[in-house]
Formats: sequence, structure tokens, C-alpha cells
Amino acid sequence: MATCINLVVRAGGARLTVLKPAAGWCARRGASVSPPQRFTHGARSSLYEHALQGYSDKPELDMRPVCEETDKVIANVENRKGELRGDDVRKIVCVWQKLQAVRTEISELEKQKEIISDKVKELVVSKDHHSESFLSITQLPEYTQALQRGREIRNILNELYSQETELDQEYYGRALKLPNTTHPDVPVGDESQSRVVELVGEKPEFGFEPRGHVVLGEKLGLIRQRHLAHVSGHRSYYLRGAGAKLQTALQNFALDTLQQRGFIPMVVPDMLRGAVFEGCGMQPNAHRSQVYSLDPARFQDLNLAGTGEVGVAGYFMDHAVNWKDLPVRTVCSSTCYRAETDTGRETWGLYRVHHFNKIEMFGVTADETGEESTQLLGEYVSLQKEIFSALELHYRVLDMPTQELGLPAYRKYDIEAWMPGRNSYGEISSASNCTDYQSRRLNILYEREDGSLQYAHTVNATACAIPRTIIAILETHQTKEGTVRVPRALQPYLGLEVIEKPKYTPLKYIGPNQQIRPIRPAPKIR
Repeated sequence: MATCINLVVRAGGARLTVLKPAAGWCARRGASVSPPQRFTHGARSSLYEHALQGYSDKPELDMRPVCEETDKVIANVENRKGELRGDDVRKIVCVWQKLQAVRTEISELEKQKEIISDKVKELVVSKDHHSESFLSITQLPEYTQALQRGREIRNILNELYSQETELDQEYYGRALKLPNTTHPDVPVGDESQSRVVELVGEKPEFGFEPRGHVVLGEKLGLIRQRHLAHVSGHRSYYLRGAGAKLQTALQNFALDTLQQRGFIPMVVPDMLRGAVFEGCGMQPNAHRSQVYSLDPARFQDLNLAGTGEVGVAGYFMDHAVNWKDLPVRTVCSSTCYRAETDTGRETWGLYRVHHFNKIEMFGVTADETGEESTQLLGEYVSLQKEIFSALELHYRVLDMPTQELGLPAYRKYDIEAWMPGRNSYGEISSASNCTDYQSRRLNILYEREDGSLQYAHTVNATACAIPRTIIAILETHQTKEGTVRVPRALQPYLGLEVIEKPKYTPLKYIGPNQQIRPIRPAPKIR
């Protein structure tokens, strides 16, 4: 990691002021940086606290491009959707330069301290060899001068250690919010700038007005969302009968497809520490976070995962993969929990819900040529296309623009399926190349053949997000009679060729808030 300092600090007889780099970014650009204060610059960092507690090493962020190509980093930050702006990048550079300058002075003073200590020992040994009184050594000028200088250095070091601690805390509090670099071909802008890479299949044509998935699901007894506010809250749902079987069928179909390609299956925790989320590029402590956090008074620092990516990344955290096993291809099935704080969007149906099941692909690759993770991303997108084509869906692949990448992605592709009931495309999966962004924060490495360690690259992709895939299947394969044709690839898993209305009678709502309420049972006479 580059030091990004043009000032060489030497600790001589006088105390040096090291917090004003003469030729660093702060001096060149005239940026002002206030003295370090504890977390006045933003929310606390779970990842930094995790390292301070000794659970992991501190993240090894690559500051060379931030310092040497600051204007390019500022442009990247401005192009992406996040809380940082150009001035924040300049502050990060200044804090980093100050921190490195303090560490340089500490190193020089510690060397001097060791030299003085050795000198004192030599004087004592010399006096012992000459069989003179030990007290006489205190009369020697060089001895008293050495002790005095040693005390001065200790006092200076104590102050510098305190400065180092606060600067280190401020540096990580700011720098951990930096986004990943961006692939040069990524479109710049918001979602409207998404570039269509490929269209697959044809839009289905109907001789009738296509129904939405909620109408179909209710008529076929697959989905229930009504009368649940008092049971499980808004944006919740039940799947029953063929609806539940459809979820299981999709999970098994996706898992089988990927395991046949050599993916290692995993079961991952749904609850994880905030450090793992932050290492993946998510902010569980941020304002309007999409992460559910458990009551900290009872369960310290536990959060519900919104994607299996977090659980799998936590598995590799602080571990090194053997060279011969790369790339590691992993698949997991997990329940995902998302707060969906933007409650004005998609308030009804399965498109935007608080909990859902998802099959997630995660990959760990080498970084020898810089192309390994790009190749794995392409492989994962091809597998996504294979799965959705087998489900006989019409969909498009999008190269997502800068403001849709989040913090960790270097490049991201979304797949949107045509949903006739909505008369629009809807996102059903995404795939991201995170390069070394997550591995530097979570200490995910690989061991080369010579035993040396190198930061890995990580890639993640959705194989099947169950509720949205169910939307696309129900709306695409519906019939005029209100039944749903099952895609051929799913028929062995579902045991059905057509989803029809069940023979059992739907439940009847007997609760309050209805115009004509059924008469309640009369008390039993005993």
C-alpha cells in the first residue's frame, strides 16, 4: 500500500510538527481538515470495531489510486449513487497523509528510543566491568542526557499514539464508504441510462386481457396477501398448495442446475454481524437502511440478511482459498429479509416484499491477470440465462449504470423478465463483479503455489429470486381459463403440467372490518 506522502519526517533533537504535509494533497489543494474527532464524520463502522476487538485484521484498503489519481476517484464518486462527494475524497486523502506522517514519526522515534536504551545498557555494563560504584554512573553526562532524551521521546510517543488512534479511526470511518472502481464501459447516470445488452425470447401474445399474478394466485389458491396486516404486517404473503410446491420446485430446479455445473451447495446463517454486511458494501447502521436489525438490548449486533451473498461472504471471511481450488463456485438457498423502507412502491403483490427465498451464486477467483472475475461474471450471467430460458420466459439483459452499482460492484448486469400482468419488464436477478472490494474488507485471500497470499476477487449473482420468478411464470404462462401452464423444465419438480384451481374450498374471512359480518357462535350451555 502506498504511503501517499511527499514529506519525509525525521525525528531529531527537537519535536517535529508532522500534521502539515508540505507537499501532500492537503497542501497542494488547500483543503481544510478539522482535527480528528471520534465518529463526528458519520455513523459508526461495525467493520472497524470488529477489527479493534481482535476478531479480524483491519481492512487493507488500496489507497494508492485514491492518492495518486485523486481526480479520477472523485469523478467515480460523483458518478455513483452514494453519500460521498468530491470534498469527502479530499478529506480522506488528507487524513490518510496525516496518519502516515504520524506513523513515520512514531517509527523514527521508536528507533531512537531503542538506540538510547541500548546506549544506557552499554554504559551500565561498562561500569560493571570496571568494578566501580553503580551510583557513579549517574554522574556521567552521557548517561543523564540519554535518560532525559528517553523521557522526552516517551512523552512525544504517548501523544503521537493518541493522535494515531484518532486519525486511524477517522480514516476508516471515512474511507470504508468509498465505492469500488467502475468498469470503463459502464453507462454513466441513473437507472434510465441502463443499456440493453440482449433480448431473449418473444413477448407472449394473448387472445384475452392478461391477468396479474395476484388475481391468478388468489383464484388458484396459490397466494394470500389479504387480511395479513395484523398477522405478519404489510408486504407479507402466504404460498399454499401449488404455490408452495412452485417455490420448492424452483429452488430444487435451480440448485440441481448449478450443482451439475460443479457448484458447492451451502446452507448459511440468516443472522450475521454488522461487520459482514459492511464488508460486503452494505450499511446496516445507515439511515433508512434496508437491513433488519435485532433488538440490540437483547441480541448485540445481529442483523437479518437481505441476500445469501452476505452469509457466503461471511463463510470465507478471514480465510484463504487454496490456489488449486480456484475459482470456487458456491450456491446457497436462503430466506432473505428486506425492510423496503420506500413503502410507496409496489405495495401489493409479490414484487417487493419483506421476506422471500432466493438461490444465490457466489464465486471467489484469483487476481493474477485481472480478467478472472470478469470471466466468472460472464459465466454466471450465462447460467442465469440458461435458467430463465428453461422457464420459457421473455427477458432482457441490462448493463447497469453507475448510480445502480451500489458500493461494491465494479460492473453489474440485471435481468428483467416481461410480466404481462404489469405490462412491463421487472427485475428478477442481478450479477455483480466486486473485484477485490469485499475481499480487502473481509480478508478473503487465496494462497498461491509458493505459499504467498493475495486478495481474491468475488462475484455474486441471483440464480432465482422465488417471488419475482413466480410472478413471471404465472403471468407469462396463464391461459384464458385462468389456469397456468407449467414450463416443461419444472414439470418433473412440480408433478404437474397445469396449475388448476384446487378442489378444497378457500378459507372464509370472519374477522372485523367488513360490511356484513357473520354471526358469532352462541355460548355453549353446559
